[in-house]
Amino acid sequence: MGLRTPLFSEHAHLGARLVPFGGWDMPLHYGSQLEEHHAVRRAAGMFDVSHMQSVDIQGPGAHAYLRYLLANDVAKLQPPGKALYSCMLNARGGVVDDLIVYARGPGSYRAVINAATADKDIAWMEDHRAGFEVTVERRADLAMLAVQGPDARQKAEPFIPADLRESAMLLRPFCTADGERWFVSRTGYTGEDGFEITLPAEEILGLWQALHDAGVRPCGLGARDTLRLEAGLNLYGQDMDEDIGPLESGLGWTVAWEPVERDFIGRGALTELRDTGRQRAFVGLLLTGRGVIRNHLKVLHASREIGEITSGGFSPTLERSIALARVEPDIGKDCEIEIRGKRVPAQVVKPPFVRQGKVRIAL
Repeated sequence: MGLRTPLFSEHAHLGARLVPFGGWDMPLHYGSQLEEHHAVRRAAGMFDVSHMQSVDIQGPGAHAYLRYLLANDVAKLQPPGKALYSCMLNARGGVVDDLIVYARGPGSYRAVINAATADKDIAWMEDHRAGFEVTVERRADLAMLAVQGPDARQKAEPFIPADLRESAMLLRPFCTADGERWFVSRTGYTGEDGFEITLPAEEILGLWQALHDAGVRPCGLGARDTLRLEAGLNLYGQDMDEDIGPLESGLGWTVAWEPVERDFIGRGALTELRDTGRQRAFVGLLLTGRGVIRNHLKVLHASREIGEITSGGFSPTLERSIALARVEPDIGKDCEIEIRGKRVPAQVVKPPFVRQGKVRIAL
């Protein structure tokens, strides 16, 4: 039996298919992954993301510590209330984890890290805080709910505490409203608008049930994965890991090279890779032949293997098979994917495939 979020009994009550994920027992779907996917693209869906871990980083040295720990630069988070996506790297330039960090005030930040890597991440954070006056605290008392879709913010508005409601509804993307008990962020992992709401664990059931009664559809891990793939969003452990860094994962934009005097873990390795120009490309693929793209399939060009699928699957919005792949540079506009011993043609595209309910590529 895995770990369970405060909503585990509710998922079981709703008839969810429960599966192990990152050490947790989580809902894969509640009957129809396809309908859940479309609910988020067209209206509003909600995800229990309480398996992800909130970590509070505080102290006079917190700012300098995070500037060293992360490849992106928290100096960008001015004024407080803004959020930043970043990779946390090892000395080789590989990704220990990807995370979002929020500035709450002077010397006060919150990071949200992945469930499967939480213990490793926190140990890494602890191991690298020597020399900085900073504390790292896992907030096991908190839970998190993501409400996503074009109608998500409107649906959630009545249930946000009155003292936080107006500021939450005025948020720009990647900004937060920080209340006494709730922490509302205009962020997500679906390519749609919405909120990620962090709140005391004992209060999440009431919010979930209120949103459900208001017509927000419960969604599981299956829809979360197809949504993020359409949106061109990376999944840790597939698209990048401790051996694959941001420059080969389409995440070069998250590396803050300036100011040049800022040192961060992995900078030397990334600089060397950047300067040699040997890094592989990270591309989107749209299957033009018949079949379904799966992870780890070979990408071919002129019958020569040039790369590998990192994330692949069927796109419910496009009704086509799509993928993210790491390939040799200068791949061109077309390639083939080896599916069950056959070479199937595919088109090279620039992700995202779908964002904000709109198809972003030419079909």
